[in-house]
Amino acid sequence: MTASTPPSTTAATATPPVRSAVLAATTISVVTLLVATFELSMADWPSSLVLLGILPLIALLFFGCGLWSAILLIRVRRRERIVARVEAGDLKPNVDTNETLIALGDDAPNVSAGGNDIVVDQTDQGSYVLFLTSRGLKHTFTGFLHVPPGGDPNKFFEFDDKPPMQLVPYDKDWYFVAN
Repeated sequence: MTASTPPSTTAATATPPVRSAVLAATTISVVTLLVATFELSMADWPSSLVLLGILPLIALLFFGCGLWSAILLIRVRRRERIVARVEAGDLKPNVDTNETLIALGDDAPNVSAGGNDIVVDQTDQGSYVLFLTSRGLKHTFTGFLHVPPGGDPNKFFEFDDKPPMQLVPYDKDWYFVAN
């Protein structure tokens, strides 16, 4: 690696946490259905093991996984709604000291760390929207970047001086970025 090239930890084939949640929900649902289907066949087992051990454990896993899936669904929808409002022009930069920040306010869902501000870059291709997960010293950050369809996350204005240290595809038009 040359001295001018920063170390990159770009992962092109990362598995997003949403996929693991779907896989966990599917697995737990299948196990629950199998136990319910073969419950009478398991009567030959010690019934206390089945009734007091396995069934309550599977029921707790099933309801916990359902709750986890619902929380993930709500989080994704909140970000998607905000991106749609930015693209429609309903949300515009409203911070006097920075023309790329949109302060969502206290009544909006909490989707960005450090004050619930999002960073927006309007380009000819569309809007790049950054939801921050952390803010560091010397203008460092991590977060989820939504790019316009067919957009390149490296063209986000924050990466003009230096490419991102971490760029992980998260979903269609979504990336986890760190600089």
